[in-house]
Amino acid sequence: MPQLGETVTEGTITRWFKAVGDAVARDEPLFEVSTDKVDSEVPAPAAGTLAEIRVGEGDTVDVGTVLAVIADGASSSAPPAAGSSATSGPSSATSGPSAAGSVPRAPVAPAPSPPDPAAPPAAPATPAAPVTPAASLGSVAASAPSSGSPTSSEPSEPSAPSANGAAEATAPAPSAGHGATNGSTGTTLLLSPVVRRLLADNHIDPASVVGTGPGGRITRSDVLGFIDAQRSGGQPAPLSEPGTAGVAIGAPASAPAPAPARSGAGLAAGADLGVGDDELVPFTNIRRRTAEHMVRSKATSAHTLVVAEADFEAVEQVRRSAGERFRAEEGFSLTYLPFVARATVEALRRWPNLNASVGDDALIVHRRIHLAIAVDLAFEGLVAPVVHDADDLSVRGMARRIRDLATRARSKRLSPDDLTGGTFTVTNPGPFGTLMTGPIINQPQVGIVSTDGVKRRPVAVALPDGSEAVAIHSVGLLSLTWDHRAVDGAYAAAFVHEVAELLSTHDWVAEL
Repeated sequence: MPQLGETVTEGTITRWFKAVGDAVARDEPLFEVSTDKVDSEVPAPAAGTLAEIRVGEGDTVDVGTVLAVIADGASSSAPPAAGSSATSGPSSATSGPSAAGSVPRAPVAPAPSPPDPAAPPAAPATPAAPVTPAASLGSVAASAPSSGSPTSSEPSEPSAPSANGAAEATAPAPSAGHGATNGSTGTTLLLSPVVRRLLADNHIDPASVVGTGPGGRITRSDVLGFIDAQRSGGQPAPLSEPGTAGVAIGAPASAPAPAPARSGAGLAAGADLGVGDDELVPFTNIRRRTAEHMVRSKATSAHTLVVAEADFEAVEQVRRSAGERFRAEEGFSLTYLPFVARATVEALRRWPNLNASVGDDALIVHRRIHLAIAVDLAFEGLVAPVVHDADDLSVRGMARRIRDLATRARSKRLSPDDLTGGTFTVTNPGPFGTLMTGPIINQPQVGIVSTDGVKRRPVAVALPDGSEAVAIHSVGLLSLTWDHRAVDGAYAAAFVHEVAELLSTHDWVAEL
């Protein structure tokens, strides 16, 4: 697991782009990792053949953990045997600093074959090797329904069969919290993060669900089928109480058949609407992170909203006169956003108490302005990468930085450091024609500006002789959500008025 940022200590493998035996080119995307700050595609550190995958999709591991082994062409005819060293021969381990500090893996037992009904019961076989203690497998007792684990490790979808088969066969034993123990049989239940989450959210004892995955492992479809069977009046196995018998994971073929797999729409957990009315759509990692952050922000800050009208005509004239030249030189269009960002930064110089965060009985005013820009990820999530030292940039420089951050955010090439240190945020729903937006503050900041739709409207303008006339200008609304703990209404209103004034009067031509 590579070091993806100074404060990142672990990551969740959400997707492998290659399967064992596939050829890998250097710097080709190899896997996708999710941290508490960003989802990123990680390139292969070397060329060769993917000989081994040690960490399966959905597993969370520490930075420096060996995730896979890439062998060169000469040694890639067969994957290394289980337990072989990651550094043997010319292979390259995809990890952090090295593979030397990795913990040896316990061999994964194959799934038991169904017994022959006609055959007499066999005497218990003596194990050829010492049995690994349950504690070393990171298992936990399931005396009560699991309360779930940290939500950072759940993938958005179940693993693809083609890649996950190899991952299951070579993945290490799960870390603490990644499994449970059947109270009646002592069988270790290996549960992926998404399965643990579904079980916890629906208060289901893992021992009540028959697993159909490799080695009897419970899959997402198994849990959803169990929920469907309950809602449709089926007879799934009853929830086990502590110390009572339940259905053992990896039971023989004579055990009750699992509930049918979910085929599309089904009942959401907790719904009582009949059959097939709703669909359960588990949160992706980024959706869950956003939800947690927004709820925490609303609970932390005294959110207050102020809105001002802004005349964008001066900006519009610059866009019309310099837009074609700008596109030819930069390769992208000149939008309203960099102008709003620049005006916001300039206004923060004059109203610095909004470039701040709230401490213990004090306001921490930041001397440097690091402007976060909200970026939509194809309607699948939202991130706010940071333009560090934004007060050093012109409109052209701001446009370049915003374009770079947005491009890398949508291609999952942001580093966690790109998402840290923001002191104020700008969000831009304007391209969708919105009238007014009341955004939620990006903690631990105390303010966020929203620039909404800009439209051509009739406005009253002053003529040189002091009279007035009606003209058609580009006009839009600017919304400021601010933390009332930090400043009061007059201060916030003066700030947003300053942003609007700069947009209509600043010499923008000089900054292009």
